[in-house]
Amino acid sequence: MKVAVATLGCKVNQFDSALLAERLRSEGFTVVPFGEGADVCIINTCTVTARTDYQSRQLVRRARRYCPYAGIVVTGCYAQVAPAELAEMPGVAAVVGNAEKDALPGFLDRILDERGKIIVGDIRRCDSLPSGTADVFPGRTRAILKVQDGCDAFCTYCIVPFSRGRSRSLPPSDVLRQAARFAESGYREVVLTGIHLGSYGSDLEPPASLAGLLAGFDDIDGVERVRLSSIEPMEVTPELISRMASSEKLCRHLHVPLQSGDDRILKLMGRNYTGDQFRLLVKGLTEAVPDIAVGVDVMTGFPGEGEEEFRRTAALIEELPLAYLHVFPYSRRPGTPAADFPHQVPEEAKKRRAALLRSLGAKKRASFARRFIGKEVSVLVEGKADRQTGLMKGFTDNYIPVLIEDGDPDLVNQIVTVRPTGAREGKLSARMESHG
Repeated sequence: MKVAVATLGCKVNQFDSALLAERLRSEGFTVVPFGEGADVCIINTCTVTARTDYQSRQLVRRARRYCPYAGIVVTGCYAQVAPAELAEMPGVAAVVGNAEKDALPGFLDRILDERGKIIVGDIRRCDSLPSGTADVFPGRTRAILKVQDGCDAFCTYCIVPFSRGRSRSLPPSDVLRQAARFAESGYREVVLTGIHLGSYGSDLEPPASLAGLLAGFDDIDGVERVRLSSIEPMEVTPELISRMASSEKLCRHLHVPLQSGDDRILKLMGRNYTGDQFRLLVKGLTEAVPDIAVGVDVMTGFPGEGEEEFRRTAALIEELPLAYLHVFPYSRRPGTPAADFPHQVPEEAKKRRAALLRSLGAKKRASFARRFIGKEVSVLVEGKADRQTGLMKGFTDNYIPVLIEDGDPDLVNQIVTVRPTGAREGKLSARMESHG
């Protein structure tokens, strides 16, 4: 039986899909690209915003168009929080929750004839992460490794704790074993990801820490870079900063959610820091780790955000030495406290403020890239060319895209040294100098 897996959302979802594909193969299924005559289409959904809900439904409809006779199985975060809504969609054979997703290959052939079947349990009862290995990330030179899942923070706007469950971590030995598998498969860079990455290890016995976990990568030959995905501000510990400053493998790159620069709005969001604390963190990071890229998430139009609160956010971002922004208009998620807050902000205001911050973010990205013109930088060359120019592309350890003008296809998945000669729209351009 031929099975296709399509994925929406974060790096955690991408890892889950890769692991799911690996388990399908072990059960005797043939995994094929999405849309290529599959007998079954599995859609791994996202629900972080109303837009991702819409995109998930669109993907279900697309699967039905591509493979009209295939059984469609919907899983992931949207499936966890709105199973009945998805089960009613034409062509959907089953809806499977996040708690049951890992076991899906074992019962897939038994549910295809039970149209509209819902298999969704209580995700909050999950208290551990299943160990498993995923070897292949098609088209990627960076491997994604989920070391943590779930979240206990319950920010007032966020649906994720309801879709992902409690915070739980993969034991360090399992993490390092998977990383070694990636090295054997030829991956030079491993991205550690989680829903609440900074809480890694607090649920384990004995407790572990993210900084302690990172120390274990020093002994893994073949993995030359270790990159962290998003981490909460107050979980960027002195130990983590010290390791980032001293490690030859840990990438000089952190994505730290800000969400708002106004203290009143931060309190309403359920965030556990102030604008001043965030300011001190970013300045401390840039002093301790030269040339670090600090990126932030920021939200516009949270309930109660007026023009003055927005100006404080914009002013803080303008002031800080940031490398880039990810900007999101607030999305009202049913079941979260903020959905019922007064003073909901009109969509027009959300979008206008988002556009202003995206413009500021583009300036920050361009300014950060220009700092490296004329300096030697190490680049991991990607397998896919740049869409706009057709040139070979790679990324520095501090996450700047680099276009290589005289690149050789043999350089794919190699770390090379280049000296950028220019920058445009946050991308560096360079010629080859030597292999690293």
